[in-house]
Amino acid sequence: MTRFLLVPGRGVPFPNHWSRQWTRAHRDHTWAPEPPGPPYVAGERVAALHAAITAGDAPAVLIAHSAGCLTVALWAAEHTGPVVGALLVTPPDIDDMPRSPLPFRSIAVLSRNDPHATFAYGEQLAGQWGAEVHDAGPVGHLDSKSGFGPWPEGEKLVARLAAL
Repeated sequence: MTRFLLVPGRGVPFPNHWSRQWTRAHRDHTWAPEPPGPPYVAGERVAALHAAITAGDAPAVLIAHSAGCLTVALWAAEHTGPVVGALLVTPPDIDDMPRSPLPFRSIAVLSRNDPHATFAYGEQLAGQWGAEVHDAGPVGHLDSKSGFGPWPEGEKLVARLAAL
């Protein structure tokens, strides 16, 4: 059975954020780690993700939002585990973002008007990661402030990653 591990960004998502809704609606979706909020401490986040990934042998799909994409890229640069795919939602423009190819299938969800990264930056980063680009249109940072809430399109992308 596939595990779905949600990797939080820098902040704590509001209760209506799509990631919170997914953990409430799907018993197989869990946090890796539970969103601790700022400050973002990369080593702690990567260690928590590694603990969640290696807590079982079942394949895992990672679902990262914002700075959670940094956590996934850092983890992949240092570790291995039963990860079969990653949904990387609105990765921010961060100087220290690893750019090595990811060792698993990935989809980078990019916004045309993300205040934290340009679409061109996201395309370049996705190319370096070997990730498929999903153009979500003008959706801001794909967070509660941008009106997300429910995000059925994202659930379809996760299902695609899990189907392999």
